[in-house]
Amino acid sequence: MTGKQRSYLRSLANRIPSIFQIGKNGLEPNSIKQFDEALEARELVKASVLRNAPLTAREAAESLAAELGAEVIQVLGNRFVLYRESKTNKVIELP
Repeated sequence: MTGKQRSYLRSLANRIPSIFQIGKNGLEPNSIKQFDEALEARELVKASVLRNAPLTAREAAESLAAELGAEVIQVLGNRFVLYRESKTNKVIELP
């Protein structure tokens, strides 16, 4: 992914709310499945990591990206943004 594409996705992510929170239980199989479904439906997903979580935002983002075949677009504080092109519901057109 090029810097221009990553920058474009970051600009889109500014306008979307965090739809997931990772708490004290960390990344469970059920939450990973929900991330997978959300990435397929939306392509761009923002999540936040609570203070009592065993993972940092970077660790959670990289772990999810590796498991789901997604790209880490941004990690900022306790939030992160993931992108994965949808197979059936392509919405975002990259420059």
